[in-house]
Amino acid sequence: MALAHTNGIQIEYETFGNPESPALLLIVGLGCQLIHWQKEFCEQIADQGYHVIRYDNRDSGLSTKIGNSDVNEAMAKIGALFMKQKVEVPYGIKEMANDAAGLLDFLKIEKAHICGMSMGGFIAQTIAIDYPNRLLSLISIYSSPGNRREFIPTPAVIEFMMTPQPSEREAYIDHSIKYLKLVSGSGIPHDEAYCRRLAGEAYDRSFYPAGLLRQYMAILTQEDRGDALKTVCVPALVIHGDDDPMMPLSAGKATADALPDASLKIINGMGHAMPDLNAYWNVILDVIVGHIKK
Repeated sequence: MALAHTNGIQIEYETFGNPESPALLLIVGLGCQLIHWQKEFCEQIADQGYHVIRYDNRDSGLSTKIGNSDVNEAMAKIGALFMKQKVEVPYGIKEMANDAAGLLDFLKIEKAHICGMSMGGFIAQTIAIDYPNRLLSLISIYSSPGNRREFIPTPAVIEFMMTPQPSEREAYIDHSIKYLKLVSGSGIPHDEAYCRRLAGEAYDRSFYPAGLLRQYMAILTQEDRGDALKTVCVPALVIHGDDDPMMPLSAGKATADALPDASLKIINGMGHAMPDLNAYWNVILDVIVGHIKK
């Protein structure tokens, strides 16, 4: 792994494959780290002739942490945003998109396939809008065009998201497992052993709840991109599960409808989680590779 200096911050990243091959930039979701794009997933795409880049968003993993770590202040601001009050936030989705474009600049990559999951989909869509000449294609996985008042999680998911993360390692892992069971969907058995290993690795690498809350503020203050996405002229792939309690299927359909050149892949039984390569991600891998090979 390595550090890129861009947009006034440091971005931790890792690459796979030949730098001369077409690039695929992978963007993680809320509170996730680059390890949530499985190494094996990245390697398998690289083996098919692509230069794959995964990275930590600002305020997560080993990238720059923005501001102080006052969790109580962040929770108060989030509560105010839910009450539709105006709140000053440290940064938004646009700034995170600028980070991604800056990483491409640092790596001297002119154009790339841009793929984001969940919040990463918000970022990827924003790159497509603000930096249209930097994309070979767009891939948006269980995301939305940004209208958070239309595409809302279930009440159970909202309640859980407002529960602070425990600071002790094993309690944090248990908390993560409860979340994954809530959002994973009904299509496959829940692989608790895999999820526990991933949660432990994420905790050991960087436990930083204040960063997650600041990223959540960026989500809560994002713009509705529906009209702007109509100007995106690159081929797009939208992937969504039909059993997603975090981001309803209607959000994926709205994303695909807004993009002029989009195909929609609906995966039956998939929710909003990161199963292992023996589950949905082997399907997602095949769909992504098929898309970018076009």
